[in-house]
Amino acid sequence: MSPFRLVYGKACHLPVEVKHRAYWAVIECNPSLGWAGIERKLQLAELECLRLEAYENSKLYKEKMKAVHDKNTKRREFKASDLVLLYNLRLRLLPGKLRSRWEGPYQVEKAEPFGVYHLCHPSSSDIFKVYGRRLKLYHGEKMKSKKEIDVFLLEDPPLGKAN
Repeated sequence: MSPFRLVYGKACHLPVEVKHRAYWAVIECNPSLGWAGIERKLQLAELECLRLEAYENSKLYKEKMKAVHDKNTKRREFKASDLVLLYNLRLRLLPGKLRSRWEGPYQVEKAEPFGVYHLCHPSSSDIFKVYGRRLKLYHGEKMKSKKEIDVFLLEDPPLGKAN
């Protein structure tokens, strides 16, 4: 029986013949297929161990990075009636890169769990919610009341004779 068939005048292999020849080649190269199966199972078990180890390493890395982040993050606690400055995230539209992004002062009306604060501007009665990381304590009025301003008038030095 010829391995080639003529289809439209050209020689070709039928898929059944190719499959049969491939199986025959596997049998010739690996006379002990049972041992190959055991070796494959060992490889799969080793691969599973490597995957679990990578998962553990990833978990440990995330825990360490969280500890570093939490250590470097300041906890900000505000009470009702504190004056705070609000960080403006949308200042990109206005020109001037040296312009301050902090607006305020605003007064804290109420503190909720998980860092949510209710603020209102001292000149209006509108109350809005803000996440605590966008706030910092305002020290302006306290410093103005404690400090005194000294004014020194400077005079021109007297002109002396040049030798």
